[in-house]
Amino acid sequence: MAMEWCPQSAMQAYLHTLHLCKVHNSQDYSSTFGSTSCVIEPKCMEFVSALAAGKRARLMVQITSEGVTLLTVSLAVAAKQTGGRLVVCITQPLNHHHDYVEKMSKTLFLENGLDAIVEFVYGIDPSVVVKRFKSIDFAVIDCKVEEHLKLLKIMNLNPNGSIVVMNNLHRPKRGCGAAFPDQVFKEKKGFEYVTLPIGEGMELTRFRPNGKYQSKKYKRFHVTYEN
Repeated sequence: MAMEWCPQSAMQAYLHTLHLCKVHNSQDYSSTFGSTSCVIEPKCMEFVSALAAGKRARLMVQITSEGVTLLTVSLAVAAKQTGGRLVVCITQPLNHHHDYVEKMSKTLFLENGLDAIVEFVYGIDPSVVVKRFKSIDFAVIDCKVEEHLKLLKIMNLNPNGSIVVMNNLHRPKRGCGAAFPDQVFKEKKGFEYVTLPIGEGMELTRFRPNGKYQSKKYKRFHVTYEN
């Protein structure tokens, strides 16, 4: 099914994520998430949640080295809105700290009806996890994860359209010989794509089938931030 835009789902996911961000900032949940989670701008998390829900993504995958973060919560909110599923692959092995984090985060999920939507996978090669799934609608990949470009290459995207968000992204300088996501995206057969920055160290890439929508007019989706 094509990823048609649903503004009602986008708005509800945005508002729910906004509420949970406020809960996180005002209660003890701030100690639940890794310290690196604050690097991601809250507005970006709300936008990601609204985009995933608005596009009615059903299968979402997050690959992260940072454990459970507010970005995880925002994706879970979107999955609840669409009746979908979120798989979170945490590359670090489960230890006492992660066990505590998972228990605390599940409390937050339980209180907000998100507990049955998220599947956590710890310490498994993320390429093994990615290969389990076909037609991924929405993916978030942490560029701190070793071989994250390999994950992009082997990821099976929804042939009707998909969105990939890269976070902790630091583009190499030109001429240094390092590979970056664009080179992998170009190798995805059957797709055309466009990439946009959405925050510090974050980029969003939208994939759609080659030529399928060229004859259609698009409605613009405006996001306005107020200070």
